[in-house]
Amino acid sequence: MISLGGLARKIFGSPSDRRVKRYQPRVEAIGALEKELAALSDEQLRGKTEEFREQLAKGATLDDLLVPAFAVVREASRRALGLRPFDVQLIGGMVLHESGIAEMKTGEGKTLVATLPVYLNALAGKGVHVVTVNDYLARRDAEWMGRLYGFLGLTTGIIVHGLSDEERRNAYACDVTYATNNELGFDYLRDNMKYERAQMVQRGHNFAIVDEVDSILIDEARTPLIISGPLEDRSELYNAVDSFIPSLEPVDYEVDEKQRTATFTEEGTEKMETMLRDAGLFKGASLYDVENVAIVHHLNNALKAHKLFQRDRDYIVRGGEVVIIDEFTGRMMPGRRYSDGLHQALEAKEHVKIQPENQTLASITFQNYFRMYDKLAGMTGTAATEAEEFGNIYGLEVVEIPTNVPVQRVDEDDEVYRTVEEKYRAIVRDIKEARKKRQPILVGTTSIEKSELLADRLRKDGIKDFEVLNARHHEREAFIVAQAGKPGAITIATNMAGRGTDIQLGGNPEMRIQHELGDMPEGPERDAREKQIREEVQKLKDEAIAAGGLYVLATERHESRRIDNQLRGRSGRQGDPGRSKFFLSLQDDLMRIFGSDRMDGMLQKLGLKEDEAIVHPWINKALEKAQKKVEARNFDIRKNLLKYDDVMNDQRKVVFEQRLELMDGESLTETVAEMRHDVIDDLVAQHIPEKAYAEQWDAKGLKEAVLTNLNLDLPVDEWVQEEGIAEDDIRARITEAADKAAAERAERFGPDIMAYVEKSILLQTLDHLWREHLVNLDHLRSVIGFRGYAQRDPLNEYKSEAFELFQGMLGSLRQEVTKNLMRVELVREAADAPPPSAPPMQPHHVDSTTGEDQFASEGDTMTLLRPATRPAEQRDPDDPATWGKVGRNEACPCGSGKKYKHCHGAFV
Repeated sequence: MISLGGLARKIFGSPSDRRVKRYQPRVEAIGALEKELAALSDEQLRGKTEEFREQLAKGATLDDLLVPAFAVVREASRRALGLRPFDVQLIGGMVLHESGIAEMKTGEGKTLVATLPVYLNALAGKGVHVVTVNDYLARRDAEWMGRLYGFLGLTTGIIVHGLSDEERRNAYACDVTYATNNELGFDYLRDNMKYERAQMVQRGHNFAIVDEVDSILIDEARTPLIISGPLEDRSELYNAVDSFIPSLEPVDYEVDEKQRTATFTEEGTEKMETMLRDAGLFKGASLYDVENVAIVHHLNNALKAHKLFQRDRDYIVRGGEVVIIDEFTGRMMPGRRYSDGLHQALEAKEHVKIQPENQTLASITFQNYFRMYDKLAGMTGTAATEAEEFGNIYGLEVVEIPTNVPVQRVDEDDEVYRTVEEKYRAIVRDIKEARKKRQPILVGTTSIEKSELLADRLRKDGIKDFEVLNARHHEREAFIVAQAGKPGAITIATNMAGRGTDIQLGGNPEMRIQHELGDMPEGPERDAREKQIREEVQKLKDEAIAAGGLYVLATERHESRRIDNQLRGRSGRQGDPGRSKFFLSLQDDLMRIFGSDRMDGMLQKLGLKEDEAIVHPWINKALEKAQKKVEARNFDIRKNLLKYDDVMNDQRKVVFEQRLELMDGESLTETVAEMRHDVIDDLVAQHIPEKAYAEQWDAKGLKEAVLTNLNLDLPVDEWVQEEGIAEDDIRARITEAADKAAAERAERFGPDIMAYVEKSILLQTLDHLWREHLVNLDHLRSVIGFRGYAQRDPLNEYKSEAFELFQGMLGSLRQEVTKNLMRVELVREAADAPPPSAPPMQPHHVDSTTGEDQFASEGDTMTLLRPATRPAEQRDPDDPATWGKVGRNEACPCGSGKKYKHCHGAFV
């Protein structure tokens, strides 16, 4: 029976179908120009870029130029890359140009699709950013597509980790800039900590196309980008608190896996109080007294570290360091750290060296960063399940682009077993059967632990010729993925999302040529070997197709349908045959957390025997409902984070705009005078209450306040004795004296030096107070939820109190700037001194719910002036932070004997 919605879609088509149909006339118009453009020389085709720019200067719009510009890119792509964009790729490009999300299946050529709107929008000369998920893809795509842009006379830049400010500035100045989402966000934050406009690297936010848009704007949107600086060492406290946790019993704490929380029970709290009192760490009558807030924070982190986080699942210990494992990709994240003291708690648990904590210097979420762009678009293979969120948060419509060739993949129903053991036995049986047919198999797992468990099972069953792709082996991952389509190949992978390399049946000839021929010089011998490799790959492809194409075998369902769809989408590329199947058990995390008890009872009643599976479309639908619940919860988390961050974002905009005005201003004398007068008004108002009698005035207090804040010893106590003197008279006298002292100082040292000092003090004071304000907002955010118990809306309370804190910060700014400028001793050399440098900085990407930090430390400490190179004797082989800039072909400073590009500088 077809639903009304299904019937409407059959008659009228889906919204995506109707939108795609709307583009058809333009596709035909682009095709009509093909012969004309093919007849042009390379120079004439390149000349079209200048023609288009002239038309824009005369008033044409980008929409007016879409058809000829896309036609030029199609022809240039054929000549420069040997690739001619298909009609469906042209449609994808139009969706991106109109600020939409193009959902295109794996292998449909999204990288090439982006070149169409990128070229068109780059003609305006304001810069276009193409955003990727990692440095490897940014480099690969920029070098690959840069040939096309260069052919058409456009410049291409790359922003990856480790570049100097000058290199970044040059890359942003290009027509097209490829960059990772993290680097873009961090550059924006760092720019707003600079002291001169010339030091800034970004030049605005015109148009961004986000590749793997669901990964960046959905998965990573729960994690604000943070730049922090170091605080004092507290390793002794972490170790002391950690030593208490092993003595806890199950009755002392409660763990909620679904919400990822661990809390002490009443019994546990009493036990902790006793231990802390004995250790001399406890003050007051109760653990929850205000003076024990820091200790409670450390205790909660230690409990989480022991009871929620598992070694080899959430993190591994390598080389004396706790290294995070990414929950989405299964990769190790060296240098990335959990935030808020949680990583230190894990280091204490594992008895490795504890690194110091950090203080927030600047912060922004991806939602608010990417919403700054005048125009935003995205592309991915899986966005439809999150279409509502893209619409609500970013105003982006998801459009499903049809495949160039119909999908041949068969998606089989899930097989559900009662126990994990039964499930693994079935998986091994299925792998053996597919292997007999020489069918390439991709086995998807949800963690390193599970991928290695399955690898051990296969070895015990006599299967040894397989590859394991997970956090322990990511150096070889691009090559492993590229060859996963060879007949009989078995590849076990933690998660395939965003890896950026297609699985081609028979293997990837380009990767094989690169890997096998390496540095072989050009010539007949190399040409013959290349031809041989391509012929071998074609034979292998035919064999893989005959075996049924790539078989995606998933060992578990992820909590997000999108991640499952990404895994499935690896098979059936470009019309190839393939199949996919999920193997589940009632003991899997998703099934166990989301109510498998009822299902277990039902299966027992049905008389399900050992090693028997239940296979039914209803099971798939039930699982989809569970996944939808998790997705909805995660959406709520992100929406909630955004609501709170919007409050901070409004204040951030004010502060950052104020900084730009201060940096751009030649003279800040008027601004400083206005601040000084406001401070005087406040001082007078505090000590001379409105409508109060002269006897009630606090003359002594006002005299001291004037001395403290204005550095002036004025006879205020004598003034108030004068008959008939009014509050306004006293204010006028103080103002006159302060203005005179400021003018004398400015005259004594000259306007240039004074302007420099005023700007420096203003910016440094603003930055210092903004950092303190961020800490206050963090503290407020962590406790505001308790207002809900008093039937008050925590968000409204947060808005109200954050506004009061901000007003207080502005008041402190006026006071501190005035106090410093009225006291500062100037030296003439100050005018020639370099601008103040920002403090040492570390980038972080922190999850608001789990506390996971995805970007930090290990060689990632960022200062505004990174040394270009370092002498060998200053480089510590065990500490990449001491290496400075290392040449790609230089020997790796770690002492491995390999070139840097093949060792620590490898694209991973």
